[in-house]
Amino acid sequence: MPYAKIIGSGGYLPPRIVSNDDLAADLATRQIETSDTWIVERTGIRQRHIADPGMTTSQLATRAAQAALENAGIDAAQVDLIIVATSTPDFVFPSTACLVQDQLGASGGAAFDVQAVCSGFVYALSTADAFIQAGRANTALVIGAEVFSRILDWNDRSTCVLFGDGAGAVVLSAQDQPGILGAKLHADGSQSRILCAAGNVAHGKVVGDPFLRMDGQAVFKLAVTSLARSAHEVCDQAGVDFTHIDWLVPHQANVRIINFLGRRLGISEDKVVITVDQHANTSAASVPLALDVARRDGRIKSGDLVLMQGVGGGFTWGSVLSRM
Repeated sequence: MPYAKIIGSGGYLPPRIVSNDDLAADLATRQIETSDTWIVERTGIRQRHIADPGMTTSQLATRAAQAALENAGIDAAQVDLIIVATSTPDFVFPSTACLVQDQLGASGGAAFDVQAVCSGFVYALSTADAFIQAGRANTALVIGAEVFSRILDWNDRSTCVLFGDGAGAVVLSAQDQPGILGAKLHADGSQSRILCAAGNVAHGKVVGDPFLRMDGQAVFKLAVTSLARSAHEVCDQAGVDFTHIDWLVPHQANVRIINFLGRRLGISEDKVVITVDQHANTSAASVPLALDVARRDGRIKSGDLVLMQGVGGGFTWGSVLSRM
């Protein structure tokens, strides 16, 4: 039976950087008070990248995919599966994955989107792993990409300071030895209202509230509890001693959640990859972006045991354990 292994990673962030001071100055013009100190103390975020009006999710995804393919030494023509995790697709349809496939010149293989909000990347990674183990794909691109800036209410201080735009990607290859050791995915639809963007398009009009809304306290509590349980579940599934984990790459939502989770799991701070300060919460893109940074700066090395986790609207959460 073939196994899936991560052989390359890449990321892309839009060139426009908005610092906390920049954002605070903009919000002040609408009589909304915030500051760099207020944002950093509550979230750990110092800046975010915002896509220009003409930049699409598929374009961000393609840039990240190209970087991952180059890192892996793989030509786009070898890719026979593309999965894009996104909550901000270019269109209702076709899928963002199909648009990425065209932009890469990788036509022929399967291409589809996964929508699990901030858990999207771990959902997509688990799905691609299943395809490879079943012999349905040999080389897969798994991408998380978002332009969350377009679904934010910029008059809502509790949400607009938290998010940014970006994309991250990995290349999975069929191998003789296991790379992805385990995956556990969960959802609880009864909690859908604590983090949602409930608008939709009907008869040519936007129906409902099109902006992201969040109950921050409820999300914090569920995130920490769910991810702590999920971490142990996936290690048990893989038959791996939890203490052998080399790196935790969590969803980059809020440094308070990340730090609280690390303490709950007993993982030292020097084993946790944190990039939320540099790009804020990029939803499905946050885990692959963080993974790519840590691979490229030499922290995550070949053979390391890496736990990747996502949690987001739906309410969804999950973990993937990988031997790099």
